[in-house]
Amino acid sequence: AEYRKRFWVVLAATGPILALAPMIQGWLGLTDVLRFPGDRYVLAALSSLVFFYGGWPFLKGFWREITTRDIGMMTLISVAITAAYAYSMGMVALGSDETFFWELATLIAVMLLGHWIEMKSVLGAGRALEKLAALMPDEAHLVAEDGSVSDVSVSTLTGGEHLLIKPGEKVPADGIIIKGESSLNESMLTGESKPIFKGADAEVIGGSINGEGSLTIRVDKTGDETFLSSVIKLVQEAQASKSKTQDLANTAAKWLTFIALGGGLTTVLFWTLFTGQGFSFAMARAVTVMVIACPHALGLAVPLVVARSTAIAATNGLLIRDRTAFEEARKINAIIFDKTGTLTKGEFGITDTLVFDTTFTEDEVIAYAASIEAHSEHPIAQGIVRDAPEAWPVDKFKAIPGKGAEGVVKDRNVKVVSPGYLRDKGLVMDDPRFEALSAQGKTVVFVLIEEKLIGAIALADIIREESASAISQLQAMGIRCIMLTGDNKQVADWVAKEIGLDEVIAEVLPEQKADKVRDVQSRGLIVAMIGDGVNDAPALAQANVGIAIGAGTDVAIETADIILVRSSPSDVVA
Repeated sequence: AEYRKRFWVVLAATGPILALAPMIQGWLGLTDVLRFPGDRYVLAALSSLVFFYGGWPFLKGFWREITTRDIGMMTLISVAITAAYAYSMGMVALGSDETFFWELATLIAVMLLGHWIEMKSVLGAGRALEKLAALMPDEAHLVAEDGSVSDVSVSTLTGGEHLLIKPGEKVPADGIIIKGESSLNESMLTGESKPIFKGADAEVIGGSINGEGSLTIRVDKTGDETFLSSVIKLVQEAQASKSKTQDLANTAAKWLTFIALGGGLTTVLFWTLFTGQGFSFAMARAVTVMVIACPHALGLAVPLVVARSTAIAATNGLLIRDRTAFEEARKINAIIFDKTGTLTKGEFGITDTLVFDTTFTEDEVIAYAASIEAHSEHPIAQGIVRDAPEAWPVDKFKAIPGKGAEGVVKDRNVKVVSPGYLRDKGLVMDDPRFEALSAQGKTVVFVLIEEKLIGAIALADIIREESASAISQLQAMGIRCIMLTGDNKQVADWVAKEIGLDEVIAEVLPEQKADKVRDVQSRGLIVAMIGDGVNDAPALAQANVGIAIGAGTDVAIETADIILVRSSPSDVVA
């Protein structure tokens, strides 16, 4: 915004400066029309505004480059504009029209435009941390000793307080459940695709989403000790340690600076010492050398190339946030995929249906289950409802806490329950098909009608249609495809087998993900990481190239270098 504002002010002043410049007037044959008494003082005043207001970012940058001994574009621009301004003001004081004011104004205008374009196309990574912090709710329901509930700011919690968490709310702090039971969705934080059922004495993570039950928790950790704070710290560390590849333009500018200064000094010495010309003649030539050596083209071309390549990438469904990482992408020889929400859709769907009573069809088993599950908010229940061919009205619906639900459908008592319910009731399940599905890590629910087991439905996080073809295309390009997930090993192995991955790293805690990326990098591989959740943020920041799925969390998107707008693994190939 600062470069934009300064550019428009400088552009407004550059018009009159060009009109008042004696050289421009001579070229256009308008000297008699545009000259007036004192015009050189008006020219000097306008140029002073351009130099001090428009040139300030470059002068400030020059000081930074000098103090850090990292000479680059800012030094070159500053030397050129300072030499042009100082010489021109000296000429005005001597009553001469031999000034460089119009060159000064156009140089500053072009450089401001270039830097404005550049700043627009490169977004800061700092927003990732703001997005992480925003995952925590601002308020919590504090339960007093007398049982009354009041809303307090999360920032006032010190630990030990009792908090009420209603169904569907975010957990405001890390804690221990002291009353109630519910399924908690931690997928955004841990990568575990299934909501996790938790009861008394279980730990809950701040930022996770409560499911169908009401919970009372005791606050265990606050502030910097919380899980989310540790993720924020990891993102900060990974961003800080990432190598800042220096621009080709800056490297060129460094050498041009030395050449320009050397050329200017040589010019002054030559004309002063070896000819009869005076010092002012020699200075005019020296300033000319330095102004011409300052590369307008370099200052404008690099940002324009960045903007153009960013636009081309966008038409291919890629948003480029860090161009040095984008350039690095051509060297990638290993890609690490997160599973949930990246290779899979992050939503449950039916993969298999088992029928134990042949008087029922597969569709009927699913329809009876969907009729019951239509009343539940649980993601597994929603998966059954979504894939069911039909569903029927239910009477006397009732949840079986932690085990399933029941109701009356078509005058029959129907239960949809977990394996735990069968164990509790002493019902034996020795079907080898069930064992095979469990071994793949799929979630299996059972359908009972009038207490008789009629069928089972297996669900899993649905694999994206394009995942397998994207993996095979990447492998054909010589890229090793690895999956990194917090999910259990059976689920990870099943997904890997379905889509043909080279390697699986499963059951990884979120805080270990960046370390696992580092391990792969230590093999000498240039690594891209693709993810969509908060748990992926440190790994995205650690990888040589971080790629976020567009439908993922804001945190993953802010930490990544490249964003896939269409959330499709096939865009990784692009």
